[in-house]
Amino acid sequence: MLIPCPLCGARDSREFTPKGHASYLDRPAEDAPPEAWNDYLHLRENPAGDTRELWFHGAGCGAWLVVERNTVSHAVTGARLAREMRDAG
Repeated sequence: MLIPCPLCGARDSREFTPKGHASYLDRPAEDAPPEAWNDYLHLRENPAGDTRELWFHGAGCGAWLVVERNTVSHAVTGARLAREMRDAG
């Protein structure tokens, strides 16, 4: 499986480490109630099909990416820098 790193180009997936769903970027506010933090930390969806995931390019540029991938076919349809996704809101 090739992942299109925005900084390095298409790279083998073995250079990356998957770190979970991209919803990790949507952290609750520091003063959020405990229920919000519980939901953020423990309640995750496990979709079959198109999803966005966080991947770390540890054997390359060291960037965090949001990879768009189908969890059934493993087809990768795109990737963006996680910081761009975070800054865009």
